[in-house]
Amino acid sequence: MPDKCSSKSAVDRTGKALRDGNLSEETLVLLEDYRQSFDSAYRDVVGVCTKSLRLSVVGRPAKSTPSIVDKLRRQSIRLSQIQDIAGCRIVVPDRPNQESVVFALGVLFRNAEIDSKLEVPTHGYRAVHVIVPGDVERLVEIQVRTRLQHLWAELSEKLADLFDPLVKYGRGPEEIQKFLILLSDGIRYFEDTEMARDSFFRELSRLPARQQRSRTKEIRRAERSYKSQRERLLNILSNVLSDDFGGSANDFSD
Repeated sequence: MPDKCSSKSAVDRTGKALRDGNLSEETLVLLEDYRQSFDSAYRDVVGVCTKSLRLSVVGRPAKSTPSIVDKLRRQSIRLSQIQDIAGCRIVVPDRPNQESVVFALGVLFRNAEIDSKLEVPTHGYRAVHVIVPGDVERLVEIQVRTRLQHLWAELSEKLADLFDPLVKYGRGPEEIQKFLILLSDGIRYFEDTEMARDSFFRELSRLPARQQRSRTKEIRRAERSYKSQRERLLNILSNVLSDDFGGSANDFSD
């Protein structure tokens, strides 16, 4: 039997029906066919990430039906335009690692689109998304986050569960939005320091050994300060998230 949801126009007709509230059995069957059509592309992408890059990957081959309907209504876009129907996530220790992984993904998936949210965050959300085109125009989104960016996203999800689902879309209680933006700015400042630190050590490695040794005390002092600040920031976020008030950014609901 031919796939009734194989063409872009057919996909978008299904999306319009969902946006308009037509949740008939036929519409839901067409949506399920469309969701399942991402499975092969998703498995290919995850396979490359785990085998070629030896990275730990979490994800889901298809966004849930309620999440798709919610996104269609919230953003007023066509179903075929949703880039994260299939998605996975890679969490790395820091910004230099993030930059390296994104570069490697760009080499492995040469037709991929890089969508960086580092300089212009989405309501405080910072990460790099790599959009990989698969078979029959099926896209797979790879989220590449640092540990700090991931903890921020988890906190945003939990605050949305606790106070208002609109929190993660830049709405809801104003004081929570201000808190998340302030925290995001703080993480950005720290991660800019990480990049500067990485650049400094690369430059240092090019100096003669004698010059490197002359700066040993200065380097050790700076490293202790850096590690202490990083550990403190990670502990604060982890302790807040350890409180059992539900929700997790691991569910790929959006």
